[in-house]
Amino acid sequence: MVHFTENGKQPGVALTGLLLGLLGMPGQCLGNDSDTSSLNEAALANLVVQDCGSCHGLTLRGGLGPPLLPEDLADLPVGAIAAIIREGVPGTAMPPWKPLLSPGEIHWISEQLKSGELVSP
Repeated sequence: MVHFTENGKQPGVALTGLLLGLLGMPGQCLGNDSDTSSLNEAALANLVVQDCGSCHGLTLRGGLGPPLLPEDLADLPVGAIAAIIREGVPGTAMPPWKPLLSPGEIHWISEQLKSGELVSP
């Protein structure tokens, strides 16, 4: 679970561990290239389950954060989902992921969430 200080801006140990894990990933996981052909999709899917799932539930059916099922995201275009992931939600536990993920990675995750591809049975 990602922990934040009272001001909600400094990542805790879990986020630091995520960053260190991403640094060891092959490909362009930390690059700014929006080309999705070189993404490590398995690593990104694992990130969604483990890191997003710590708040949104490991099956993405909700927890501290709202569910991320296709029916819950139906009214949001992929670009809006990407903006939430990229910028976070001020005043909540949802952090901005833009320091850790490239635009291409954020777009891929957004598409997968919208389609339901990352939802566990």
